[in-house]
Amino acid sequence: MNNRNYQKELTELLQSQEEKKKLFLHCCCAPCSSYVLEYLHPYFDITIFFYNPNITEEPEYQKRKQELMRYLAEVPFGKEIQRMDADYEPEKFLHLAKGYEKEPERGERCRLCFSLRLTETARQAAEGKYDYFCTTLSISPHKDAQLLMSLGEELAEQYGIPYLPSDFKKKNGYKRSIELSAEYGLYRQDYCGCVFSKAAKQEVERKS
Repeated sequence: MNNRNYQKELTELLQSQEEKKKLFLHCCCAPCSSYVLEYLHPYFDITIFFYNPNITEEPEYQKRKQELMRYLAEVPFGKEIQRMDADYEPEKFLHLAKGYEKEPERGERCRLCFSLRLTETARQAAEGKYDYFCTTLSISPHKDAQLLMSLGEELAEQYGIPYLPSDFKKKNGYKRSIELSAEYGLYRQDYCGCVFSKAAKQEVERKS
């Protein structure tokens, strides 16, 4: 059983830093990124990476990306945040999802999806010689922070760049993201992004 307190580890790391480090941060959407960026920007020079091939319908992909850009344009610290654009590659997600179409949410398909996004994040972070890489995904109560940490630390060893210890839903992070979403009128999607999660959501709505 894993008893690590990732939030405590992050707090201790931030308190020990004597100068800003470079962080390459995978961002999944504006609402999840809002609190994470607010929290981390005093400690890191952040470059965001919107790499989400799991968003399999392009209008939805563009809507989420533009909403994140709008948030950065409106928050006071937004001009301090750098960004790296990624290609829209839904075919990569659909390829790895073959055979897992009927998997429930939080099953093997989701693990493969996390791995796909984190692997590309780690690769880009190593290439750019960043001090850390991480993802905003752990802020969601529907995402397993332990799984994300495990994947992140495996990739950290593979690419030679540390994964930032994190469980951003802690310290009322998820609550704060809801507050920021309301303050800035952010679009809060109600499914993760893939056609399979959308279909599952619609099925639940049909039965209710």
